[in-house]
Amino acid sequence: MRKALVLLSMLACICTVPSSYAQIVPDEPNVDEQISPFVRRIFEDSKGNMWFGTNGDGVIRYDGIYLMYYSIAEGFGGHTVRGIAEDKDGQVWFATSGGISKYDGMSFTNFSEEDGMVGHDVWAMDIDSKGIIWVGTLQGVSHFDGEVFTPFAIPDAEPDHLRGVTSAKIIHSIMEDSQGKMWFGTNGGAYVYDGESLTNISEKDGLCNKAVNCILEGEDGDIWFATHHNGICRWNGSSFTHVTEQDGVHGTEVWDLFRDSSGNIWFPTEGYGVYRYDGKSFTNFYSQEGLASRAVQCTYEDKEGRIWCGGWLGLYRFDGKSFVNVTSRGPW
Repeated sequence: MRKALVLLSMLACICTVPSSYAQIVPDEPNVDEQISPFVRRIFEDSKGNMWFGTNGDGVIRYDGIYLMYYSIAEGFGGHTVRGIAEDKDGQVWFATSGGISKYDGMSFTNFSEEDGMVGHDVWAMDIDSKGIIWVGTLQGVSHFDGEVFTPFAIPDAEPDHLRGVTSAKIIHSIMEDSQGKMWFGTNGGAYVYDGESLTNISEKDGLCNKAVNCILEGEDGDIWFATHHNGICRWNGSSFTHVTEQDGVHGTEVWDLFRDSSGNIWFPTEGYGVYRYDGKSFTNFYSQEGLASRAVQCTYEDKEGRIWCGGWLGLYRFDGKSFVNVTSRGPW
């Protein structure tokens, strides 16, 4: 049932994906299951396709009718997806455990170390305002101008052996802020690049923990940091504010940050569902609101304004008051 046509080029592997691949129809057996045991990333492209990056099943696309599964057997770059972004030409890019993959609407093109990347195990990716693709791997950072990968040096940090995968060079997060500065989350704190110099921000500066999993700019320009061992903090350019249990937020392991169209900041904490910050207070959503997962990995808002969450135990969508588990049967 799974077929792929593989074409090799001088630069990369280009794989055409059959449009009929892995269509799930309502009367098939066992369809009322999670779309994947672990949904790691969620993204809606400019054509309205919803993409779900998983922790072992490659990437899933929902086109409004069918779920389509793409992994290595179908020419996709890796089994695990840790980032999804779209460029100005409408091509969708994926950060995977086997490199980065580009989807042009017809086929996947895969890039890895043989194409000039510093490593193949990708943990972070961002497309900046100039169209440059920044790729953070287990072995450091490369940026890609569409033709050439160029290494970008980030100082080594002490590996964090309290997590499953680590190295001295791993990059957990990449973000461009509204001023065009590039931010990198590492095990040695955050680094910010202004186009000329690279500056480190760490615990000595007030950062709540040096193991930075995600970085996000708020609507007011504050920079938020999700850390692995000491929760959430934000920086206004001169001082840090640490979010703690006194603010109503429990949990210390935070993987993701997301800002919705209203300016609310969403983030999950391990064992406590997700929180929403509206600029004044934090609201928690967990099992009482229908969010069964103790390990939410990501939050996303689609073009209709609906909030989605993914993680262990699959995919969930928020109706404004509670969450519903979206399985392969729906409700979509």
